[in-house]
Amino acid sequence: MAYEVVMSQLGLSMDSGQIIQWLKQSGDNVKAGELLLEVESDKSTVEVESVESGILHIVLEPEDGDIPVGKVIAYLLAEGEQPPVSEKPAVPTATPAPEPAVASPVVMAEKKLESGGNKWPRPNRPPSTPAARRRAKELGIEWRLATPTGSRAAIKERDVIQLAESLKAAASPAATPEVQISPVARRLAESVGLDLDQHVQQYPGKRLERVDVEQIIRRLISTTQTSAGSPHKVIDDSPAQRQSMGRLRSLIAERMTYSTKTYAPVTLTTETDATELVRIRDGLKADPKIEVVPSYNALLAKLVAEALLEHPKLNASLEGEEIVFWETVNVGIAVDTERGLVVPVVRNVQARSMHELALDIEELLPRAKEGKALPDELTGGTFTITNLGGYDIDAFVPIINPPESAVLGVGRLIDKWVVVDNEPAIRTMMTLSLTFDHRLVDGGPAARFLQRVKQFVEQPYLWLV
Repeated sequence: MAYEVVMSQLGLSMDSGQIIQWLKQSGDNVKAGELLLEVESDKSTVEVESVESGILHIVLEPEDGDIPVGKVIAYLLAEGEQPPVSEKPAVPTATPAPEPAVASPVVMAEKKLESGGNKWPRPNRPPSTPAARRRAKELGIEWRLATPTGSRAAIKERDVIQLAESLKAAASPAATPEVQISPVARRLAESVGLDLDQHVQQYPGKRLERVDVEQIIRRLISTTQTSAGSPHKVIDDSPAQRQSMGRLRSLIAERMTYSTKTYAPVTLTTETDATELVRIRDGLKADPKIEVVPSYNALLAKLVAEALLEHPKLNASLEGEEIVFWETVNVGIAVDTERGLVVPVVRNVQARSMHELALDIEELLPRAKEGKALPDELTGGTFTITNLGGYDIDAFVPIINPPESAVLGVGRLIDKWVVVDNEPAIRTMMTLSLTFDHRLVDGGPAARFLQRVKQFVEQPYLWLV
């Protein structure tokens, strides 16, 4: 009996996913435990293993978009077994268009593809809709040459139609009459960077004079001011590039918009002397017996957890009309990735040893940066740390990560001349910025928490022993 491969629920909050690529193809013999496909949830990309063995029959492809959890995406069949009837409607076979007698740009493009050996391997082929491929077959053109305008850079039917029209226009001489342009009008257009070839079709059979070019310029400036709010110095009538936000970017936008519209954020900033913290970490690096040297993120996570135990109002969230004070401290550490910002969560930090935290963070953060963190590793935080010190940023105003009540921004470590015991000295300084939700926490408790964090940075022995 055919085994159903369904869209797996890779996290407790996941209700749908998108196929990035199949790592096996229809007809392949698949063994249990082999990697089958890559799936993208809201925040991460996960490689999914096969739990059974059999011959793979794929039902849904990457271009099918969001797929609800539990929906059948493929079958694993026994030898000689036929797949169940597909849920996807059958596509009628279209009669291919007759091949033109004269070599067209389409034919030349196809020959170029064949000679170049570019077969577009299935896992890496550009996404497209079934309607786009069907229309391309009807028109007798190669759909992969179309410029995508769909979500996730997918090629839509309209893109195939546009490609066909462009190729048709390129294969036949222009029917529009030639437009004459006066030397004065041409010099005026060149002085502002205006490409008249894009506008001459609006004046068929007419000689363009200076007044015509001035009208074009005024119209373009008016359009630019309306859309962009201010005129551009150089007129650029070329089309702009567009890119889909993607699932992660859309989620970030949604959460940040919710945070800024719902929360009452207030930011407190202080400068702390991190000389002792740096000295302790340098000592650990010099000890060959230390398996994994704690990163500054690991050290900060531990000392912040200790401070939160003393100031639980900052380790809280608002649920309806109730403030929930969490007994455990789950610290999220913001990570910049190519797909956008993600916040992997280190759980139960207050009960973990420094060695355990160092190992956990050393393993978790690189996976999150590569987009390989599991969905459940990106949820459940009670407090967030965002560290921009590696980018030479001194101070900034972080945005609270819902539903938490506070976030700590960490600036760079920098050596400065400061006064210590009435004497000038060079110390390693660091700026801390605490943004908190004033609906849940008043300024006094928030300031005392930040003061305690500052004290823990300056005197690490207070929380290390």
